[in-house]
Amino acid sequence: MPNADRRTFLQAAAATLAAGTLAHASRPARAESPNPWKKAFMLGVTKGPIRPHFEKLRAAGFEGVELLSPNELDRDEVLKARDATGIVIHGVSGSRHWSDVLSSPDPHVVERGLAAIRKEIDDVAAYGGTTVLLVPAVVTKQVNYRDAYARSQAAIKQILPDAEKKGIKVAIEEVWNRFLLSAPEMSRYIDELGSPAAGAYFDVGNVVEYGYPEQWIRELGPRILKVHIKEYAKPKRFDYKLGEGEIDWPAVRAALAEVGYKGWVTAEVGYGDVNELKDVVARMNKILNLA
Repeated sequence: MPNADRRTFLQAAAATLAAGTLAHASRPARAESPNPWKKAFMLGVTKGPIRPHFEKLRAAGFEGVELLSPNELDRDEVLKARDATGIVIHGVSGSRHWSDVLSSPDPHVVERGLAAIRKEIDDVAAYGGTTVLLVPAVVTKQVNYRDAYARSQAAIKQILPDAEKKGIKVAIEEVWNRFLLSAPEMSRYIDELGSPAAGAYFDVGNVVEYGYPEQWIRELGPRILKVHIKEYAKPKRFDYKLGEGEIDWPAVRAALAEVGYKGWVTAEVGYGDVNELKDVVARMNKILNLA
């Protein structure tokens, strides 16, 4: 190539490169998704085989699952199903915290409850998950509120060191157990446990009977480890499809974003065929404004 032509070529190439660099620099950076939440399903299955369930959830569009524990599932089979399908087992929910409740006056019942939670911690650590969902206490005519509070905290403090050692968090859920009936009280209860392994598993639908989910979210704030969703409306209460009840989902979305929640949102709804599960995913996408 003659020198003149070579100089012309190099000058043009440099100008093109500079223009491209300038355009790239002036292009706005891609914004992070305002809703960084992953969709999961709470699977109430305690016996195998588990892989067909994982395959169905994956085909429906779910990214993760929450299992019950203790269970009768073969751990190796669970792990193979997880790896084959790509479904993430993000956590487990206790299967015995209602029967072997930590607020019981019977120390044998409490000991069985603690043993179950230790098994849950082992299971979720093996699955690669991060949380154990715990219903901490139940107030009854025989167990008053103050005793339920004290007994359950004392019991939970016994298993928190086990959770800390394995990098697992105990996520306390507010349910219809006549206990932890306000967000400030739940916050105080968790804080009094005095452990980084203790937090909240916030269920959006469970508080609508006596509160507003968005207010609970703002109060619990960074204590929220995981989120359950289901619909709620009167007179049938939970027997509504997502988006067809009285929950103000835009307000819930705004509150979750405001407190900086990032992570799993797990549907705790009826388990059906693939088409029914696809409908759940579509409804989650709509109410949470997800892609």
